[in-house]
Amino acid sequence: MLNFALGPVMSSDLVLEIGSQQTPYFRTPEFSQVTLENEKLMKEMLYADEDSRVIFLTGSGTAGMESTVMNVFNEEDKVLIVNGGGFGQRFVDLCKLHNIDCEDIKVDFGSCLTSEMLYEYDGKDFTAFLVNICETSSGVHYDLDMISEFCKKNNLLLVVDAISSFLADPLNMTEQKIDVVITGSQKALACPPGIAIITLSKEALKRVENNSCKSMYFDFNDMLINGVRGQTPFTPAITVILQLNARLKQIKNDGGVDVEVQRVVDLANDFRTKIEEFPFEVRCKCLSNAVTTVHSKEILDVNLVEILKNEYDIWVSTARDDLSKDMIFRVGHMGDLTPEDNDTLINALKDIQKRGLF
Repeated sequence: MLNFALGPVMSSDLVLEIGSQQTPYFRTPEFSQVTLENEKLMKEMLYADEDSRVIFLTGSGTAGMESTVMNVFNEEDKVLIVNGGGFGQRFVDLCKLHNIDCEDIKVDFGSCLTSEMLYEYDGKDFTAFLVNICETSSGVHYDLDMISEFCKKNNLLLVVDAISSFLADPLNMTEQKIDVVITGSQKALACPPGIAIITLSKEALKRVENNSCKSMYFDFNDMLINGVRGQTPFTPAITVILQLNARLKQIKNDGGVDVEVQRVVDLANDFRTKIEEFPFEVRCKCLSNAVTTVHSKEILDVNLVEILKNEYDIWVSTARDDLSKDMIFRVGHMGDLTPEDNDTLINALKDIQKRGLF
């Protein structure tokens, strides 16, 4: 299968080869060294301060989101959340579940966040700002520089879910004053799912230290103590951590994070140019490089996602615009993909079109 879905994504032969091996015992100096190296490399790629720390949590991206809410915030906080789709709503739901006072900025599905929307909340009594910087359900990428300036002006702790955006869109924890970045192993890192990665600034670490997390498994303080020696409190997804190590070193050896981001940019632009010949539209003006959301100009009588999967061995992701009821599909640009792979997808769409199915 050729995988243009939004996670898990296509993995390199290097990552796949590690996954085919026996899982080793992990309470060893050798495994500790791998984890410590992963932390160092993640900090480099996020342009994080030396005083920051990285947690490797065995769980999905949502585990990273929920554990961040549980460990960084408490009943004294009031957080502002960008809510433009399923994942923005998930942050709202998590805050309500854990009794964190919150308010959300409603952004229409597929629409950009504007300064006018943002500054309606200027000078109010919020303590933190939460954003899924790429709202994966629509493909929208919010203006991180604009958000950062707003948070600096209002002295807000900034939490960025970059699960789909890390390595696809530029991000700099130091320059953009980001306090928490959440990502996952199965997106642009192109490893199997299983590890949520949470990077915490010095300010976020102070909050974690002063909070009491009512969870054994999700307790960041316990994870940070164990992380000093390159270990985790409980059994991690060992093989995925080894795959992450290989992948992070591969990115560094190939030129670093900026080179990887540019590769994804080029791949996204290549696809967006090639899709123009079809009766589809790319409506959003603020898409992440990680994904292109393709709208049909009319409601189709066929399910292109299913046809591509069943007849052409190609995965793309489905979605629905609840506002207009137009069918849309999403094409990912993360992972071990090439412009030639884009051609394979485009040729499949041409063949479907020749068959008169759209």
